[in-house]
Amino acid sequence: MNNAFARASGRPATRLRSRSALISAVVGLSLAATTVVVTASSASAATTLGAAAAESGRYFGAAVAAHKLNDSVYTGILNREFNSITAENEMKINALEPQQGVFSYGTADRIVNHALSRGWKVRGHTLAWHSQQPAWMERMEGQALRSAMLNHVTQVATYYRGKIDSWDVVNEAFDDGNNGARRNSNLQRTGGDWIEAAFRAARAADPGAKLCYNDYNTDNWTWAKTQAVYNMVRDFKQRGVPIDCVGFQSHFNAQSAYNSNYRTTLSSFAALGVDVQITELDIEGSGSQQADTYRRVVQDCLAVPRCNGITVWGIRDSDSWRSYGTPLLFDNNGNKKQAYNATLEALNAGGTTPPPTTPPPTTPPPTTPPPTTPPPTTPPPTTPPPSGACTASYTLDTWNGGFVAHVRVTAGSSGLNGWAVNMTLPGGTSVTNSWNTQASGNSGAVTFRNVGYNANVAPGTTTEFGFQGTGSAPSGTPTCNAG
Repeated sequence: MNNAFARASGRPATRLRSRSALISAVVGLSLAATTVVVTASSASAATTLGAAAAESGRYFGAAVAAHKLNDSVYTGILNREFNSITAENEMKINALEPQQGVFSYGTADRIVNHALSRGWKVRGHTLAWHSQQPAWMERMEGQALRSAMLNHVTQVATYYRGKIDSWDVVNEAFDDGNNGARRNSNLQRTGGDWIEAAFRAARAADPGAKLCYNDYNTDNWTWAKTQAVYNMVRDFKQRGVPIDCVGFQSHFNAQSAYNSNYRTTLSSFAALGVDVQITELDIEGSGSQQADTYRRVVQDCLAVPRCNGITVWGIRDSDSWRSYGTPLLFDNNGNKKQAYNATLEALNAGGTTPPPTTPPPTTPPPTTPPPTTPPPTTPPPTTPPPSGACTASYTLDTWNGGFVAHVRVTAGSSGLNGWAVNMTLPGGTSVTNSWNTQASGNSGAVTFRNVGYNANVAPGTTTEFGFQGTGSAPSGTPTCNAG
């Protein structure tokens, strides 16, 4: 409307008109211009999430599980709606380096190639994390662990160099309490500068990618954890530590609810000179209340020029790690929910266009390069391996209504050329996701078998897989068999 009016009012006047005639002409012109704008807007409104986000220079992505790419409904929604991918578990440490110095990229490559073949962005998740470490790394401490961590960062980032838009270099390094402290993890015990070292190694290995710090419960500006991450990012920027972005997981529910100061959080971090990305969005609830929260989150991102993308953690409610909370944009059958409509409307309403950012340096900072070859392996156990074919044990991360199980398979004295672990789940418990394994069934008696890259396990050594479920966590002892 303003451009149309400027062009009209810029013409030289040919004769004087009465005041009333002039007002009528201006009103008529304004109405005509308004009609043109509305028509153009409705004609150009995008019909998918990715296309709508792209109108303001942003992406709208989803976390993807490789085995679900065989599901035609799942893949149909993915290909239609999104323009960015994050691997749900396939690029975590235990998936990519199941044995020290032995890297397995095949499953992750399937996700990365699916995105790149369509011209989408890929978020790499994650290079350094205290959780989902392979068994060999969990047993390490001190300098050996630090070297192994830096080597993993270097090898993986180098392998995917030029293919990743943004790396979650370090994930969840701060404590959940109210003291703003670092998490007391095995990585933190390698030295207080381990996060900085990981970022410098990532920059040296993949200088064209954006390097992000990613965490949860950092959405509320008043929380101590949020302030602690903010202070770290500010310190990194002041000292020239290579950090380009901050990821906000934004898993919203009754215990960690959306707060109206969310926009303040995003804009405050952006003011430090980093991009901000909503990396793992899911919002428990249903109906108009859930839809309104999704709308507000999108509006907050659009209001911050350096908020350059949103990723939802899954596609259908049944794909979510919190499926009991129906937190995503599509229902179990793949139908669009109210939350989807609200999200699309908010994206189409538009916002600021992210400014062009200065590309990261093409040469690494002057630091000692991390090792490019695997460090010495952990000495073999001094106790003899189990005499049977194999044994299985597990640890649990639990919350109200769900859990993640980390299962360790240990080969006996003859080694393994394939394995199967049997577990009986409590009544009402269902497996919703798994990694590094093929699951037969999702409730009751469930068998987890090896996949191609972890079938062979040397005598006395271990491999790991994991699964996620809703309901009560398992408590029985699993059995393990060869083959």
